[in-house]
Parts: sequence; C-alpha cells; structure tokens
Amino acid sequence: MHSLNSTILLAQDLPVAASGELDFVTVLLICLAVIFGMILLVFVGIFASVMSLWFRAFMSGAYIGPLQMVVMKLKKVNPQIIVDCRVMSVQAGVANITTNAMESHYLAGGNVPLVVRALIAAHRAQIALDWNTAAAIDLAGRNVLEAVQTSVKTKVIDCPDPSRTGRPTLDGIAKNGIQLKAKARVTVRTNITQLIGGATEETIIARVGEGIVSAIGSCESHKDVLANPMLIARAVLAKGLDSQTAYEIVSIDIADIDVGDNVGARLQADQAEADMRIARAHAEERRAAAVAEEQEMRALTQENQAEVVLSESEIPKAMAAAYRGGNLRVSKES
Repeated sequence: MHSLNSTILLAQDLPVAASGELDFVTVLLICLAVIFGMILLVFVGIFASVMSLWFRAFMSGAYIGPLQMVVMKLKKVNPQIIVDCRVMSVQAGVANITTNAMESHYLAGGNVPLVVRALIAAHRAQIALDWNTAAAIDLAGRNVLEAVQTSVKTKVIDCPDPSRTGRPTLDGIAKNGIQLKAKARVTVRTNITQLIGGATEETIIARVGEGIVSAIGSCESHKDVLANPMLIARAVLAKGLDSQTAYEIVSIDIADIDVGDNVGARLQADQAEADMRIARAHAEERRAAAVAEEQEMRALTQENQAEVVLSESEIPKAMAAAYRGGNLRVSKES
C-alpha cells in the first residue's frame, strides 16, 4: 500500500506536457503499480481468511506455507479440511502424507478425512496400508476406514442372510435321502491387499452356502451330520472359499441344523408313480395296437368274403359258356 501511494504522489508531481497529457512511460508505470497493488490486496485478503489456519498448522508442527493456502483457495480446495487432516496425521505419527496428495484426492471427489483416519488406524494396528491404496479404495466407493476396522475386529456374516436371499436355511440332502436344514455364521476379516477388485459379502455367502450343501450331500447318512456338525465346517474351510475375495474367512460355525423331509422316499414314490404311468401308457399303447390289428383283420376278412362272392357269381356264367360250347354234357340217367 505504501509503494502504491508513493507511485500515485510521484505521478501527481510529474510535469505535464504542453498538450496536457502524461508521458507514455509514466502512464505505464502507474498502470503496473495499480495492477500490482490490486494483486497484493487480493493476496492479503485471502491470506487474512486463512491466517488462523496457518498459525494452527505452524503451532502443531504440520507447517503449510501461506502461499500454498492461498493457492488452495484459488483451486477451490477447502483449506480447513486439508489443515485438519495434516495436523491429525502429523500428531498421530503418520507424517508421510503430503499436502499435494490430499489436495489431489480432494479434487478427485474423495473423502480425505476418512482416508487419513483409516491410515492412522492401520498405523496403530500395524497393518500395511499406504496412501495410494487407501485413496484408491475410497475412490472405488468402499469405506476404507470400515475395512481397516474389520481387519482389526472380525465381522460375522449370517449364511444364508434372509434379508438378501429370502431363505431362512440352507437345505441339503444326505445320501440316504434325508433333508437337513442348516444355518451358519461365518467370521471374516478384511483382506486389505485384495480389497480393490475383490469379491464382496454376497460372494462369501454364496460360496459358503454351496459348500455346506455339497458337504451335506457327500455324507452317507444324516445321522453323521447331526452327530458331528463340524464335519461340514471342516469340509467347507478346506475348499479355500475366500480366494479372490475382499475377506479372509476366520471360521465357519454351524449355528443350527434341523431334519427336514424324507426327500429320498418322496422321490422314490414319485418315481414309482411315474413308472406306473409309463407302464399304463405302454399297456394302453399295446391294447390300441391290438384293437387296430383286430380291425385290420376284420377288414381283410370282409375283403376276402367279397372276393369269394365275386368268384361264386362267375360259376353260372362259366357253366353256361361250357354248355353252349358243348363242353358240358348232361347225363340221361340224371
């Protein structure tokens, strides 16, 4: 401001030309001074709005330059969020997160505070997680903080989940034909390395359900499963169902198992009924064939009888022709 006032006073003291106009160089200097003064005023005004944030960052050991804060304002980045996240990360011992990385993630539409809290939680829990991976998980639409928390504290998934599948139990049939209705609880924790592109809970539920049904079907009798339900859990865990998923299966526990219908007996009864219907159909087919053959034979008999009648009608004609030709003689005795 002082330099601007001095320039204006100097311009007022310059001698005026005969034409009453200022020299071109003087006008140019005045214009440059005015532009510089306006830029300085804008910079001072913006810095005044972030001065408290700059002082807070400076006192917290998470120094961010005043010019950088002004540039954040010009790029429409909220300095309050960046400063808070920077202070939080530095105070938590995660000082390798740069301000530029936070700004880039903010401009990309990411949740910077959530990512920073996730990195702090992973650092405290000694889980390998860097900024790029956490930012990618956040931009993919997943809750990275919840993923880190699930890595520390396991999560229990009901299998099946009635709210998703609409079925309360998993129904399997043992080799003796008895149906078993089972419910399982799957304990999982997040696999951070496969969280990007890994399958979600729906895949875990589907795979575990398929494994339980397959394990029940491989048992000789339903009594074996009722006596030792862990047979199912061990068989399912041995298949490595958490491959290419975002979770790691910790355990599979059979919460409930009930005996259902005797599906084998019902299927045998249905099969017997079907066989009886097939036999009836074959018998009816044979009867229809016999009736058709009988009708054909009757028609053939009628045809033969008609030929006999025709042949008999030719006899008198043959006798008359023979009599006229002298080939037929009548005995006097007769």
